Amino acid sequence: MKSHWVGIAAVATVLMFAGQANAAMDAAAFKALAKKKSCFNCHSMDRSLFGPSLREISRKYSGNAGAPARLAGVIRNGSKGGVWGEVAMPAYARLSDDDIKMMVQYILSLK
Repeated sequence: MKSHWVGIAAVATVLMFAGQANAAMDAAAFKALAKKKSCFNCHSMDRSLFGPSLREISRKYSGNAGAPARLAGVIRNGSKGGVWGEVAMPAYARLSDDDIKMMVQYILSLK
């Protein structure tokens, strides 16, 4: 019985560290892509620049079931302004669906 609990604890520990490693890889992948696509020219992680901070976006859409599709659409098609002020966001139609999905998931994971 004791060995059963030790095995469960070992698996839980491995999964916990795997989750942390995946989060670190997601952050690195997001930051590399955001830098390459010049996202940080208008957005920062923690403060507003021309556009809202990524944490502000996460807080605004936290718990909203339609948020991933909405944010993906804004990234792909751009925006005309009005949601976060008068500054429009350009379209990034050349990003792959996988890149957009990764970006949206990362942004919405921020606290």
